[in-house]
Amino acid sequence: MKKDALLYLIIGLLGGSLLTVIFSRYSFNSNMTGMMQMMGFRNNMMENEERFDGDERGMMNMGSSMDQMMQSMTGKTGDEFDRSFMEAMIVHHQGAIEIATQAKQNANHPEIMKMADDIISAQTGEINMMRDWQNQWGL
Repeated sequence: MKKDALLYLIIGLLGGSLLTVIFSRYSFNSNMTGMMQMMGFRNNMMENEERFDGDERGMMNMGSSMDQMMQSMTGKTGDEFDRSFMEAMIVHHQGAIEIATQAKQNANHPEIMKMADDIISAQTGEINMMRDWQNQWGL
């Protein structure tokens, strides 16, 4: 009888551990998906085949990842590289501004709120600088 109880205990512990791992992994992935969606990224593997087309708003909806941003610049040089770099960075910075705006609205600690202000200020300045360069250089 003791062996049966011990066997059920072990099976229960292993099963519970497995379920904990599965649910915690799902929870983590859901949070990352939510964050990526908030930044304008989609989570569909077929959509990840898409590339930047030069339209900032379109890029926000392209299922882009950092790898794809890097790939969008691969093999490019000169003005073509500069254009791709600035387009990717503007999208990246806009995502950071959106996240920082959420932090300003929801954070509990003043350090986070201060960091969010700093991020918004710095990233907005850099977006404006890159847009000015795009206009000056005809990119």
